[in-house]
Amino acid sequence: MKRVYVCNDTITGIFSGIYDAWKTKLGQEQLGIVLKGCIDQELFCEYAEVVESEKKTIAVENLIKKHMGYEAYWEIYHAVLSSDKEKGDAILGMMLEARNIPQSKKIMQHLSHPKVRKVFELSRNVSNEAHYYREIIRFRELDNGILFSQIEPKSQILTCLGDHFTDRFPLENWMIYDRTHKMFLVHPESKHWVLVLDEVVNEEAIKKVSVKEKTYEKLWKGFFESVAIEERKSYDRQRQHLPLHYRKHVTEFQ
Repeated sequence: MKRVYVCNDTITGIFSGIYDAWKTKLGQEQLGIVLKGCIDQELFCEYAEVVESEKKTIAVENLIKKHMGYEAYWEIYHAVLSSDKEKGDAILGMMLEARNIPQSKKIMQHLSHPKVRKVFELSRNVSNEAHYYREIIRFRELDNGILFSQIEPKSQILTCLGDHFTDRFPLENWMIYDRTHKMFLVHPESKHWVLVLDEVVNEEAIKKVSVKEKTYEKLWKGFFESVAIEERKSYDRQRQHLPLHYRKHVTEFQ
């Protein structure tokens, strides 16, 4: 009888599920993890709902860092942020495989194993998406002086952006809103960023930009129009460098 743990699509949820599965000492064929809302029930499977806790999460983090190393930890962390519905099962399978090899800290070299390869691919996709948004995020100054930006990423990449923009704007009050996952990355002036969940954006407030912001937006668009050479425009090449998916909230394309 295969035992499948059902958890929330969060770091705490997935790591808590891994904690419960790991304690059973069962093999890869006897264990699985599935996200809530993505259950495709199979025969001969026992489903158990995971009870989340920070204690379980910290225990799994320490286990990964100690026995698999920091490289594997960051690969797993980025994979957890992915939008893939099978990520929890892939991470568990990779950790169980690491338990079976002599040098567990070299687990990322075992790309011939399907679970390890899956985690590597998910991590790479999340890292690439975060890199895209570091390049193209545009802030607008609202009437209240807050710098505001909104994005619609596939993966939960806000924590991958926090340190980058904190280094760039340490003395500003700014926030980035992830419309896909309904969460905020908030940075108070001269403090560390925080992640805010389960809050609703005020649609009217984010439309009220400062007079200075309107002026600079007009100048910025005018600059792009003035430096463009009509005969050398290539929309195919533009889409290669900046796919349409990423343009919705970019100032130049408004």
